[in-house]
Amino acid sequence: MNRDAALEYLWNRIDYERALVIPYSDWDYKLQRMRDLLDRLGRPQDRLPIVHVAGTKGKGSTSAMIAAMLTAAGHRTGLFTSPHLQSIEERFQIDGVPCPGDQLGELVARIKPVLAEMDALARSAEHEIGPTFFEVTTALALMHFERAQVDAAVLEVGLGGRLDSTNVCQPRVSVITSISYDHMKQLGNTLTEIAGEKAGIIKPGVPVISGVTTEEARVVVQRRSDEHGCHCVQLGREFTFDYTPAKLVDVQEASPTIDFRAQSGHFQRLDRVALGLLGRHQGANAAVALATVNELIRQHWQIDEAAVRRGLAQVRWPARIELLARRPTVVLDAAHNVASIAALLETLAESFRPRERVLIFASTRDKDLPGMLKLLVPAFDRIVLTQYTQNPRRIEPAELLATARQVVDPRLVDERCTIATSPEQAWQLAHASARPDDLICITGSFFIAAEMKTLITR
Repeated sequence: MNRDAALEYLWNRIDYERALVIPYSDWDYKLQRMRDLLDRLGRPQDRLPIVHVAGTKGKGSTSAMIAAMLTAAGHRTGLFTSPHLQSIEERFQIDGVPCPGDQLGELVARIKPVLAEMDALARSAEHEIGPTFFEVTTALALMHFERAQVDAAVLEVGLGGRLDSTNVCQPRVSVITSISYDHMKQLGNTLTEIAGEKAGIIKPGVPVISGVTTEEARVVVQRRSDEHGCHCVQLGREFTFDYTPAKLVDVQEASPTIDFRAQSGHFQRLDRVALGLLGRHQGANAAVALATVNELIRQHWQIDEAAVRRGLAQVRWPARIELLARRPTVVLDAAHNVASIAALLETLAESFRPRERVLIFASTRDKDLPGMLKLLVPAFDRIVLTQYTQNPRRIEPAELLATARQVVDPRLVDERCTIATSPEQAWQLAHASARPDDLICITGSFFIAAEMKTLITR
């Protein structure tokens, strides 16, 4: 099967990432269905040393950092993340290299007969469905990593944790990054409920590294760890960090640094560790990644300081305050909740020059749109409200404008905001109004980030 045929086949699976409403229940996300699929494929997850990463914010970046340090230390490392920005092969990487298209075709050809059998069984049963798009891509990642005989596989949770298709693994360490409000219709309206879903990845006896700092969620992670007899290492308790921001990155190459401290482990003190990703929140993610490496070293993995520094300095992760261009400066960020928008604005203030700032913003249903716009509108001089085109969950620009008027002074909104019906029009409006020393920031959703990056780089 060639790449195009493989992609066509995959896109025809049930895909909740592109559903108008994301369901979330034991029926929609059946771990038994995922187990059945992997059983039919020979249980590839059982032959992979896995690091399992969940969280509301930062789980993708933390996964990338862990993988980068392992690769720098000479360990052949698989990395499974979602969603992708430009090509599906980005989801399954080995040592930073996306799965080649011909290998994707071979993997899909191998899994297709198994899916046909499961689809037929589902059709013969009442109220059953075959494996979903995300379940299939999870299986493809595990197959790809097993086939390549990787030394480690870092798996990022897709949604939640408890019911996520990655949660069929038995990892060497479970990692939970920060927890904040997002996907509340699916995961719950309180941090306690959301933390309960994230902590669903905790397995009996498996060590837990936690970057959770809100007390309400921290209690849940600690209690779940205690219930399962897991040693739990928490940010702010067993390890800490200090962050030094990069300065003037819009005019010069510069890297932020962290000073890492741990009460125990191989690395108890690391000073001025350079990071390839911008933002104080990435400093927290790097600290969680370093605590994870400490745990792996305790389990006899060979990872030296030079590899740690090299991996964290070299890691790049698309659409995480990604600098696409200078003159004008173009920053792309996939922030899509209030906490990540606040982190973006903090980084722009710390690491970029004061200047005229232009925002391109699009968002997704079921997000805290008023909360995001309340932060964004006062922070930018000119704002283009738009919509992405490849997902039905988009919010029309007129609705964005109406919401902005409800939460910010309408006079300020009318003065600063304009509407564009497509990413192309949004880019034309923003770029035409930006002088060489200005900054254009694109944010609000992974989907607008993906479409805008393709448009701009093209």
